[in-house]
Amino acid sequence: MLYYSRNGSVKQLAYQIARGIESIDGCDAVLRTVPAISNVCEATEADIPENGDPYVSLDDLKHCEGLVLGSPTRFGNMAAPLKYFLDQTAPLWLSGELMGKPAGVFTSTSSMHGGQESTLLSMMLPLMHHGMLIMGVPFAGSPLNRTTSGGTPYGASHVAGADNKNEFTEDEQQTARLLGERIARCSLKLGS
Repeated sequence: MLYYSRNGSVKQLAYQIARGIESIDGCDAVLRTVPAISNVCEATEADIPENGDPYVSLDDLKHCEGLVLGSPTRFGNMAAPLKYFLDQTAPLWLSGELMGKPAGVFTSTSSMHGGQESTLLSMMLPLMHHGMLIMGVPFAGSPLNRTTSGGTPYGASHVAGADNKNEFTEDEQQTARLLGERIARCSLKLGS
């Protein structure tokens, strides 16, 4: 699982998805993140973050059996640090390393109408170019039929609030775990 989280909501959502992945026998979730970038010049970060999950490498993606990609919403799009990393995955695209692997996406916004679905779609585009198999969250038997907060058929989501203090609802947590379970089951079936 690869994510960027600025205020912690996307990271918490990643951990719910990881719970879903690890609830399936034979599946382990490996969490990776990307470093922040500077808005004034290219920033450099230490190879290992001071705390939290390790930074991702192209090798991590090459060896994954499925990928769940997460980012906060930035004006209806993925955050720049995640896009910056994805722009460097051309060698994997050229070699076809990610083709046929299951993938899903997740996000967090400050408001109900903050661009969740467009952000999820923006993250799907590079995954489709890599030839990955995009999976969403079905309405049948899922919290999507009753949620009044986050969650879409395109992927898991959370409404964090303008102050980033909204607690995760049970529906948001269940949707995230369901996405993780679906990716894990598909990965096992494909034997990728």
